[in-house]
Amino acid sequence: MKEKINILLLGSGGRECAMAWKISRSPRLDTLYVAPGNAAPYGTRVALDPMDFPAVKNFVEEKNIDMIVVGPENPLVGGIADFFADSEVKVIGPKADGARLEGSKEFAKEFMVRHGIPTARFMSVTEETLEQGMHFLESLQPPYVLKADGLAAGKGVIILDSLADAKDTLSDMLSGMFGSASATVVIEEFLSGIECSVFVVTDGEDYKLLPVAKDYKRVGEGDTGPNTGGMGSVSPVAFADEVFMEKVVQRIVEPTLKGLKAEGIHYKGFIFLGLINVEGNPMVIEYNVRMGDPETEVVMPRLKSDLVDLLEGVADETLSIKQVEEDPRAAVSVMLTSAGYPGDYQKGKMMTLPGQGDVLRFHAGTRLDEQGNVLTAGGRVMALTAYGTDIAAAAAKALAEAERVDFDGKYFRRDISRDLQAM
Repeated sequence: MKEKINILLLGSGGRECAMAWKISRSPRLDTLYVAPGNAAPYGTRVALDPMDFPAVKNFVEEKNIDMIVVGPENPLVGGIADFFADSEVKVIGPKADGARLEGSKEFAKEFMVRHGIPTARFMSVTEETLEQGMHFLESLQPPYVLKADGLAAGKGVIILDSLADAKDTLSDMLSGMFGSASATVVIEEFLSGIECSVFVVTDGEDYKLLPVAKDYKRVGEGDTGPNTGGMGSVSPVAFADEVFMEKVVQRIVEPTLKGLKAEGIHYKGFIFLGLINVEGNPMVIEYNVRMGDPETEVVMPRLKSDLVDLLEGVADETLSIKQVEEDPRAAVSVMLTSAGYPGDYQKGKMMTLPGQGDVLRFHAGTRLDEQGNVLTAGGRVMALTAYGTDIAAAAAKALAEAERVDFDGKYFRRDISRDLQAM
């Protein structure tokens, strides 16, 4: 590749903002474009729809883009890497065959079974097999886990305590609750334990692990209320010690990569392993084929290595000679959300952003008005990430910043990381 490269980052959320912040710090970078981006100051915003592949191609040719970094899952599942397969531009992300790990819960679960990767018992159900699905629910102990097979914007997983509610919800999902995404529903046995997120970057042959993180999905403190896209995150994770991570590598990471190769899938990009620690043993809850959100908002700050250098290793299949160095400090991210999220919420609220200290502000749902003011533009508005000597210190700094940044209807959880502080 050239001495300095032009990068197009696709996406508009907190994940992409954290990646843009990290990419912008690289000496390998010439120009960074973010499409469509948000109000964050990292990179040049471009009014492009990441799903409009021909428009993306025109921009790539016009601006001499060397690398496309795909933030969200939809373009990957939709085949953007396939679209650019014959182009000189390097796409960071798997082709559509690999993206099925996230695009189809059914495919992912059956892949795990084929390759002996530990996961919960499950059954895939369609309208034609609804009766068998009801019997499978009856064989499980509560709570009951129902997952839309396809992409549902992070909202396709429902956990219910009542068997009657689970049966009703299964029928509703198959009847179109999530559109075509829930034409097939995966019923899973509920696993009890603490979750964590492990991030693998691979060039199809070799791999590296990024800092481990944990996110907080429920909207309410004490992990109560409905699931969200994530209310905060923390890294490192106390229980993900050397012994646990060796099990992750041996039982999950390497069998996953070997399984992809065995099935003829040349996978290049990120693999997000949503794991649960069941009595010291890791089991897979889900695969994602991109970085997680809001975990990226703590993973990128803890990654001391040059991200662009790592991504070039993915593109050129030279990842084996790259190094991943972690910042020894802890990082905690607290997400500011709009009142009512994950239900109905209002947009367009003026944000007050006092002078910034050493707490990182990763924009998620924001936009600029014509006067340059920052307005809210989503349910999750901004992730505030702080470093600390330990997670308690980092959390205290992030929460103090959450009090300072303001907008009408602001909400955030004050207990992010508290469950890990005693470990």
